[in-house]
Amino acid sequence: MTTSQHPKPSLSRRTFLGAAVVGLGGTALAACSTGSTPNPRAHDVDVSAINAAEARRPHTGRTVTHALTPRRVQLDLGGPLVTSFAYDDGVPAQPIRANVGDELAITVRNEMGETTSVHWHGIAVRNDMDGAAPATPDITAGGSFTYRFSVPDSGTYWAHPHVGMQTDFGLYAPLIVDDPRERHDYDAEWIVVLDDWTDGVGRSPADILTSLQKNGMTMGGGMSMGGSSSGIGQSALLGGDAGDVAYPLYLVNGRIENAPTTFTARPGQRIRVRIINAGAETAFRVALGGHRMTVTHTDGFPIVPTDVDALLVGMSERYDVIVTAGDGIFPLVAAPEGKTGLARALLRTGSGATPATGSRPVEFDRQVGTVDTFVATSEVTMPPARIDTELSADLGGNMSEYSWTINGRTFDQMQPVMVDNGQRARMTFTNNTMMWHPMHLHGHTFQVRRPDGTPGPRKDTVIVRPMQRVTVDLAADNPGQWMLHCHNGYHQDAGMMTRLDYHV
Repeated sequence: MTTSQHPKPSLSRRTFLGAAVVGLGGTALAACSTGSTPNPRAHDVDVSAINAAEARRPHTGRTVTHALTPRRVQLDLGGPLVTSFAYDDGVPAQPIRANVGDELAITVRNEMGETTSVHWHGIAVRNDMDGAAPATPDITAGGSFTYRFSVPDSGTYWAHPHVGMQTDFGLYAPLIVDDPRERHDYDAEWIVVLDDWTDGVGRSPADILTSLQKNGMTMGGGMSMGGSSSGIGQSALLGGDAGDVAYPLYLVNGRIENAPTTFTARPGQRIRVRIINAGAETAFRVALGGHRMTVTHTDGFPIVPTDVDALLVGMSERYDVIVTAGDGIFPLVAAPEGKTGLARALLRTGSGATPATGSRPVEFDRQVGTVDTFVATSEVTMPPARIDTELSADLGGNMSEYSWTINGRTFDQMQPVMVDNGQRARMTFTNNTMMWHPMHLHGHTFQVRRPDGTPGPRKDTVIVRPMQRVTVDLAADNPGQWMLHCHNGYHQDAGMMTRLDYHV
């Protein structure tokens, strides 16, 4: 990706206490209150343009129906019993599946006792079905809403709420879009959903956010707000501090490390593993013991197949990999990057001893794939075109107040980034903070630019490390009002969100 480093900082991010992070131009970013609501009608939407974009999408004429019921339920995490929010009665919820061009009609019945929504992460849906206000109305307590949208691209996606700290509960469901024309050169499929967990075993997400905002970043090594005895560590892959929250539990497919789920296959089978990071504040390093992985897709879009030993997966990112199964029992391990703890599942193809808990596969210390490792295939590489507009998303924050900003403003005071329908836009994320941010744009994918300016992978979420720039190209071909935000749930709720709006 196109990146450039600021001069290496001589102070840790903790030394920024009491002052705003200073941007590239030397201007301090003001800390803004998040207590008010932005004007949702700052820019009107062009309904005819939204309908025209929908008409250009593929349509099979088939409708896939599904229902989700967000509510408070009791969950067995493999020993710990917790009462928390989830869709229906499980974590993760059952996968939603459709083919390219199908219409999805998903009815959400809100039994949570509070307002919620469902966002269809990574899918270029029509704007009024995005699941993020103001484009789509939130669903009030006791209400219901049916989301109807076509799915234009195959890949691994997922569904989650877009209201407050509901991102740090069990409200998530895989959403898989198949392309019947795609050659399936694998024998089995394994969906793997990663999560960091605190509700019911540690402090609630609301209490964690309140404590972060009240105390600021005053504890070296991070704030252990989830109930863990360990603080937050460092990660070279993430460029410094790993996060602000040490969680008491980490999960793979809803289970803790010592009570893993098991996927059964036969030796020699090729398995497509679809990895989804549904965590709110944790990146994971993922490896399958005894195996190399061939990475084939990221955020739904194909890449030139690339072999790695492990993967770094930030919040909301997805990676598809192919593994050729060995003979025995193997741990798929997800280590919270820079934090303490492990999560795992098992691949069983034969007899043998179950790998001991607490062990880290040797693959973790070999080649770790990151966004810099991968390149989109030619069929999904954006064709060369003139850049019509340059967009900026400068990431900042006030560390003592735990307030996070885009372009110097928290979300309640945001000014949307503006584009015209049909433009080719180049957006530069400039991270002026000492914390990494997984930046996500709704309704679009973008082409990450590599350091030499050549095209990298197509993605909808990209990690921006501390004091780094990342440049991406996007086609402004999906009119409406679209959220642009950090997918760290605590950063997002503390202000690091704006909108990409289309001129009418």
